[in-house]
Amino acid sequence: MCIIFFKFNPRPVSKNAYRLILAANRDEAYQRPAKVADFWGINNDILSGLDMEEGKEGGTWLGISTRGKLAAITNYLQPRQDPDARSRGELVAQFLTTDMDSLSYLKKVSTEGHLYNGFNLLAADLSTEKGDVICYYGNRGEPEPVVLTPGSYGLSNALLETPWKKLCFGKQLFQEVVEQSQTLSKDALIAQLLEVLNNEEAQLPDPAIEEQGQDYVRPMLNKYAAVCVRCHNYGTRTNTIILVDGDGHVTFIERTMLDKDPSLWKTSTYEFRLQS
Repeated sequence: MCIIFFKFNPRPVSKNAYRLILAANRDEAYQRPAKVADFWGINNDILSGLDMEEGKEGGTWLGISTRGKLAAITNYLQPRQDPDARSRGELVAQFLTTDMDSLSYLKKVSTEGHLYNGFNLLAADLSTEKGDVICYYGNRGEPEPVVLTPGSYGLSNALLETPWKKLCFGKQLFQEVVEQSQTLSKDALIAQLLEVLNNEEAQLPDPAIEEQGQDYVRPMLNKYAAVCVRCHNYGTRTNTIILVDGDGHVTFIERTMLDKDPSLWKTSTYEFRLQS
């Protein structure tokens, strides 16, 4: 289970407004090995965490490059997984390293969607001169990717904007913070977005998530139905905030769990200007 909230306006009117505000949780088994966010050694223009599970090394769930490429993925909740399917994390990593634009890349991915278990993929080209473009494709939804219109969106483990109660609840909290973004300091904005991501209030009952997850999700529904998932050995282990201002200045904050312990966290901050 993961969740992403974002608002984008490629050409904000005010100098104090952000072109993009993104807040995301990565939910995963605590013991699954991963690297915290950093610039890649070889492709040092790419910033992301990295999956280090055997056979899936080098994939990622969310990343951005100084060239203005951004991608994020969530799994689509399904009761049964194909153990022979390809790793979904490679889809984000491949976009961050390719020269293809976001829509062309997602069109290519749509022809190969059957090779993966269910996923939702966001791909973006952030350009100060041309304007930002964000596209979406889910391999359990429409056959073609779509270019998103400016606005606010929520994505969890169903198709984009599927009105799960946790998604609607979290999106409302997110929008309330975003509405204040021009009057808040950057630190205050980040702090309030982290509060949204760490809300553990279960939004129940939710027949929609039960119907999609079936017997897989029902025993854990009271935990899974919150923005922040907290189970014994699984849950929210990474919070990520990405802010992009009108001049192309990027602030990337990752708060990540240490030593499989929900009481131990490390926060890293990266700042750079988009090259595009």
